[in-house]
Amino acid sequence: VQLQAFGGGLVQAGNSLRLSCAGSGRTFSSYVLGWFRQAPGKEREFVARITWSGSSTYYADSVKGRFTISRDNTKNTMYLQMNSLIPEDTAVYYCAADLRWSGSNYREYNYWGQGTLVTVSS
Repeated sequence: VQLQAFGGGLVQAGNSLRLSCAGSGRTFSSYVLGWFRQAPGKEREFVARITWSGSSTYYADSVKGRFTISRDNTKNTMYLQMNSLIPEDTAVYYCAADLRWSGSNYREYNYWGQGTLVTVSS
């Protein structure tokens, strides 16, 4: 699968942004999907992940209650709704996929999008 993330931009703290991740191919629903982010000088970190059908979702503690991950397999697209953004959310956000059930370690995912930059100003 090929992934392309988009929707990043510059927003003020407290505002919202929605990221999208478009996948190619007819088997999009076969992949577990996740969002990760990487701030300058820091390691890539887990944000959220979603199961094949979208029935279960998991979040990092730092975004729980503010971010919502979802997917629409009919559109081959995954989303990350980000509310109540804070400056600490500033990072390049990546979408990732894998055929196996994958956890919060980015090394478990074999397919990656190119990343989209989110900048939150205070």
